[in-house]
Amino acid sequence: MASPGDHRWLVVCLTVLTFAVANGAEIFLEWHVAIDTTIRPVSVDQPVITINGMFPGPLINATTNDNVHVNVFNDMDEPLLITWNGIQQRLNSWQDGVAGTNCPIQPGTNWTYVFQAKDQIGTFFYFPSINFQKAGGGFGPIRVNNRDVILVPFGKPEAEFDLLIGDWYQRSYKDVRSMMNTELLAYYSPPDMMLMNGKGPYMNPLAKAHESFTVTQGKMYRLRISNVGIAWSFNFRIQNHRMVVVETEGSYTNQITVDSLDVHVGQSYSVLVTADQNATDYYMVATPKMTNASNTSTLVGIGILHYENSTTPANGPLPSGPDPFDRDFSINQAKSIRWNLTTGAARPNPQGTFNVSNVTISQTFILQGSTAEIDGTPSYTVNNVSYLTPDTPLKLADFFANGSGVYQLDTFPVDSVNNGTVRGTFVATGNHRGWLQIVFKNNLDVMDAWHLDGFGFYVVGFGDGNWAPELNSTYNLYESRCSLHCSGGWTAVYSYLDNPGMWNLRSQQLKNWYLGEELYVRVYDADPNPAKERPPPGNLLLCGKFQPPPLPPPPPSPSEPSTAPPPRSSAPPPQISW
Repeated sequence: MASPGDHRWLVVCLTVLTFAVANGAEIFLEWHVAIDTTIRPVSVDQPVITINGMFPGPLINATTNDNVHVNVFNDMDEPLLITWNGIQQRLNSWQDGVAGTNCPIQPGTNWTYVFQAKDQIGTFFYFPSINFQKAGGGFGPIRVNNRDVILVPFGKPEAEFDLLIGDWYQRSYKDVRSMMNTELLAYYSPPDMMLMNGKGPYMNPLAKAHESFTVTQGKMYRLRISNVGIAWSFNFRIQNHRMVVVETEGSYTNQITVDSLDVHVGQSYSVLVTADQNATDYYMVATPKMTNASNTSTLVGIGILHYENSTTPANGPLPSGPDPFDRDFSINQAKSIRWNLTTGAARPNPQGTFNVSNVTISQTFILQGSTAEIDGTPSYTVNNVSYLTPDTPLKLADFFANGSGVYQLDTFPVDSVNNGTVRGTFVATGNHRGWLQIVFKNNLDVMDAWHLDGFGFYVVGFGDGNWAPELNSTYNLYESRCSLHCSGGWTAVYSYLDNPGMWNLRSQQLKNWYLGEELYVRVYDADPNPAKERPPPGNLLLCGKFQPPPLPPPPPSPSEPSTAPPPRSSAPPPQISW
């Protein structure tokens, strides 16, 4: 490996290089991320993170293979990173926007993300990834549309609506973050309300506004639903209307009709809704899973499906859903959602090009989430190991110094529970171009959810009790998605590791992630060919062990002559210490 100084000059040289990408448009966005205390989603003064004054933030509306440039100005009072939940950052983990890959954008500065929606379609969202900021907002929708040459496997809807639903604390996210240091509050401090697109429940006295979508009788609409919350899975339904599930985070599904839909933290769905009822208003309802929530509870999110020209408000009882403690409902519904193997998506060839039921597994990770107290502080763990975020991003350390002194490679117990609880910075190797099987086992009282940046999951198995290798014979291909839930027992997935980089594998439960339920997977290819993994960007931020060199002192004022001796022409050029 070259010396750090050699890499520095490579980074500088990259400022003059560009990469041509076929068939993709260039999208340029400028975002100002700030704090607003006047929005009051729950009628109390609290800091809400806005983007260009909006909460939720603006839509990123792209098409397959488009290149998105997002110039993020941090107008907050603390560092910031934005991550793109489900956008796989093909060949380019430098743009992932998590603590393991990027130095944070400091207050009063800006940084431009450049990423490609390469070979993707579907429904996703973005959010701030550090400092517990997601609990304060800063999230927004992402659509990746089909190219014109690729048929969509359903009729063109009259309109599309982005519906970001999530739980919300009735206090500052900074206060909630501080609470995480207290064991009781860290584990048992539930959110206070469910928001729909940043708005409180319909007719709730604590809510300043409610969400409403206007539809025309007889027309069909696409709802892109995302769980942008902190802790709760939710069940979503619309009074007197049924929904047709057509897409999960970038994959088209066999179309099934449902009365209600469970959406777990970090997940996104597309459903089709036909306005086939009388022209009045109807309730849209989201209720949390694994907790009691009555019709009057603030934890019931309520919006309105408003028929054009309707003068009749929604009335009657809220539409009922499944028992919130019925884990089997969630599992059985997940099993009923199957990947459509015959339709195209980002490419014209069928989604079922991979024969996922007959692959050779090169690695198996068996991961169990649980809680622990380490050195007197509350922690969440994976296999009894709680992740410690270093000052230096892992990707930066990997590039400049082969990870030396920043993380431990391949000491994490990927298929067993560690003897005793520990905290540290651990990275597991993922075999490049190998099939990884991950079995997630949930030892928590809540429905956990998991996400692996850079890749999708092929969900192949669910079960109770302990997993064993012979259970592979029971596998079936259910769906392909970016975030999955584990409601109890175990959930098995396959992932094809064809994307070199340093990738975050985490719980989507915000407090679990914040308190250590994560690790990183290093997928390494020694070939420096940028067609396999792009080099660092020209605007690469430096921090931690690789601080940028100090700026030279300003030149003396013309009115104050310098007291320093003049430079000698025979002196060698200055050397920068790196």
